[in-house]
Amino acid sequence: MPATATPRTTRTRTARTALRRGLAAAAALPLLIGALASCGYGSQAQKDEPKAAGSAAGGKKLSASEVRIGYFPNLTHATALVGLQEGLIQKELGATAVKTQAFNAGPSEIEALNGGSLDIGFIGPSPALNGYVKSKGSNLRIVSGSASGGVKLVVNPAKIKTLDDLKGKKIATPQKGNTQDVAFLNWISEKGWKVDPESGKGDVSVVRTDNKVTPDAFKQGSIDGAWVPEPTASKLVSDGGTVLLDETSLWPDKKFVITNVIVSQKFLKEHPDVVEAVLAGTVKTNEWINANPDKAKASANAKLAADSGKPLDANIIDPAWPSIAITDDPLAATLKTQSEWAVKAKLIEQPDLTGIYDLTLLNKVLKAAGKPEVPDAGLGAK
Repeated sequence: MPATATPRTTRTRTARTALRRGLAAAAALPLLIGALASCGYGSQAQKDEPKAAGSAAGGKKLSASEVRIGYFPNLTHATALVGLQEGLIQKELGATAVKTQAFNAGPSEIEALNGGSLDIGFIGPSPALNGYVKSKGSNLRIVSGSASGGVKLVVNPAKIKTLDDLKGKKIATPQKGNTQDVAFLNWISEKGWKVDPESGKGDVSVVRTDNKVTPDAFKQGSIDGAWVPEPTASKLVSDGGTVLLDETSLWPDKKFVITNVIVSQKFLKEHPDVVEAVLAGTVKTNEWINANPDKAKASANAKLAADSGKPLDANIIDPAWPSIAITDDPLAATLKTQSEWAVKAKLIEQPDLTGIYDLTLLNKVLKAAGKPEVPDAGLGAK
């Protein structure tokens, strides 16, 4: 028969329990601090594991119980940030649950899409182009646009005052062959300067640097400037840099694709109703962003804070936000131009891009909303 606990033994057990809990909390604290320290502004967020965003109670039932959506915690992915934060994408999906995953680099998102762990993704044109070419046109489709612009050349004003001053300087781009790298190499070529596209060495030193470390490299003086997307560009300005060139000024109509919506061909074939619902959500999100820019900016920043543990400071997000144009149009002709630049730089061989777009569902959604359809520049799936 068990002995009856005395007040003294009860107090002892309580003290021991409290001590164990205190020790556990103390052990967890450095891990928590380390996790928070690893989070930075916007594009510095670490790759997340898939997160369930739930489903709309009593919503319509579609052909898939869930859809896995990938994006970057960057302002150029504002459609994803705001659409998820405000529930506008989930609303269109009804009972189909959204699971999200944040990425820091295009190749890893393409790998997830091709490997079957992702269904739909927001991504830049160069990774989409490379993923399509490497799979010989078998794994993905671009189904919508999302954003244009938001890329700037920011320099150290003490070292560089004019565009001609870039010669002999060290300028960062995010990654060899990425969208900004290709654009900068093309700009250098049009200046008549020479740079080896593989090593980045030449009349200008092109330093391939991850966006999350570019600001530190800039502050330390190991680079003289950078051709980068937002919010990295505005972060460099807040650290004393000067915008020497906005890439938007180099394009006809001042528009060029910076973010598209892509989908696994397998998922598109098996679940077109789910893809259509996601696109209905992105179209409504883009309309809301453009009608409510200040509210949308706050919403995007709230999502960045949730993803990375830290929102963008006002001196970064305020100048960055208006430089990004939110659009349903994938601006297909500009992707075609970007692929030609990559070929000219000898980063890729001449690709066959026929079939990289399938805008059927997007144009269906746009027509239903009373909006004009968008073209695929002759690169649509047959």
